[in-house]
Amino acid sequence: MYRKIMAPVDLAHLETLGKALDTAADIAKHYGAELCYVGVTAETPGAMGHNPKEYDEKLKAFAEEQAAGRGINATYHTSIAHDPTTDLDDVLLDTVKEIGADLVVMGTHKPGLADYIWPSNGGKIAAHTPASVFLVRDS
Repeated sequence: MYRKIMAPVDLAHLETLGKALDTAADIAKHYGAELCYVGVTAETPGAMGHNPKEYDEKLKAFAEEQAAGRGINATYHTSIAHDPTTDLDDVLLDTVKEIGADLVVMGTHKPGLADYIWPSNGGKIAAHTPASVFLVRDS
């Protein structure tokens, strides 16, 4: 049913993504699908690397660790954004097309008041991509 699953990850906050990462890996294993971990970074130095190459190396190591530990076919893709905070949704939407994902599995939070004014990242992705989207609440 699914052949390529995209799982956006924030390497600086992996502790909040456990449930989403487990779900993505379970679905990938069930369908024998490729699971592509996607990270978004800027050209400028950040918490996870001084440049995109350093970030890419960390994302690669993460994907390899997930593949080995979970027994799945895992790949990775680093996307560059001018400002990852404001450009995240658009970059992820472009990445869905770029990598050919047919399912996106991503973590989300319990909706709050702000979500009635601004859509969540997952909400925007679900509304603007032809891929199926599975939003996994962190609690």
